[in-house]
Amino acid sequence: MTWLRAVWRRYLDSPARDAVFAVGWGAALVLGSYGEMYPNNQSDLQQFHGRPVPHANAALLLVAAACAALAWRRRYPVAVLVTSLAAVVSYSLLGYVNGAALLAPAVALYFTASQVTVRRAVAWAIVTLAALMTATAANNPFGQISGGGYYLIPALVAAGLFGGIAVANRRAYAASVLERAGQEARQRLDEERLRIARELHDVVAHTMATINVQAGTALHVFPTRPEAAPDALLAIKNASKDGLRELRAILNVLRQADETDPTAPTPGVPQLATLVAGACAAGLETALTVTGTPVPLPAAVDLAAYRIVQESLTNAIRHAGPATATVLIRYDVNELRVEVTDTGLGTVTDLLQGGSGGHGLTGMRERAASVGGTVAAGAAEGGGFRVVATLPVRIPSSHERGARR
Repeated sequence: MTWLRAVWRRYLDSPARDAVFAVGWGAALVLGSYGEMYPNNQSDLQQFHGRPVPHANAALLLVAAACAALAWRRRYPVAVLVTSLAAVVSYSLLGYVNGAALLAPAVALYFTASQVTVRRAVAWAIVTLAALMTATAANNPFGQISGGGYYLIPALVAAGLFGGIAVANRRAYAASVLERAGQEARQRLDEERLRIARELHDVVAHTMATINVQAGTALHVFPTRPEAAPDALLAIKNASKDGLRELRAILNVLRQADETDPTAPTPGVPQLATLVAGACAAGLETALTVTGTPVPLPAAVDLAAYRIVQESLTNAIRHAGPATATVLIRYDVNELRVEVTDTGLGTVTDLLQGGSGGHGLTGMRERAASVGGTVAAGAAEGGGFRVVATLPVRIPSSHERGARR
């Protein structure tokens, strides 16, 4: 059935559909006009008040021409309207009964109104109305100006005009909905790209910083204390293993890996002990303290807290030099406070840039802001740096965040 729908859609958008449409209308209106030329009903004959009914089969070619033009109604709507109107006006001026023929310009007006501006559509409707009523009144076969379907002409023109405008409005509305949906999809895609870039930055930066420091340590101690080199190499091995594990987890999400594949826990506050142990192995003596009553955190808040600590320790490993660090996690009633302090000798510029073109503190702030939190960073008392993040225990809704602004 899928191939049948595809064929049908292709047919709907093909010139064959336009040709079939024009032939169908042409057959119907030519037959209708022929019936008007040769009425069989006595009541129809009485409308002529004893006058002969005008008829000439050759005149039906004008009706056929008015309908044939409809095959180009979508590509040249105004030209089709002019052609169809001219043919029916000529047919009416010759004195033939034009009841069925009037439908051709009405249909052409409908397609014109659906493709041009409202102002132009109204202008063409006025032209069509004036031309048809004038031509019909000039040589009305019923013996009086308003005989036959004279007063039906305004209704036909109005139907074509308002029907076309309604279709145009619907198309414009559908286009605006699609455009808005496209913008929202692009926005979500951009946000997802930013989130993935932030994840990759945090994982790679922390892993490479640890490897760089430990490789330097191994190179430094190898000539004089070769027995200390294996510890540095072991730290490099563990850091690279953890980094590869996190990268694999990110790639599995991107590729929608099967749930049966083994996966590691999503980084969060419970994994901070492992992160701190890695920082210690990298040469940064770090202490972890957790106060308050731990409560379940939203996944986004849990991950944001972990990444902020990871980025802070990465900056300390890179720029603090010989130093120590403390990580404080405090659970309050409505918020989680994350505080990372080091005693290093780095500069404020180092912290702001995070050694990666300005992604360090910027990335922390973006993470915190994405869950409704804040980050503050600066020099600590007595030297070193301190990063303080305040994250909500419950992520506020977009409505609540808008109300706060």
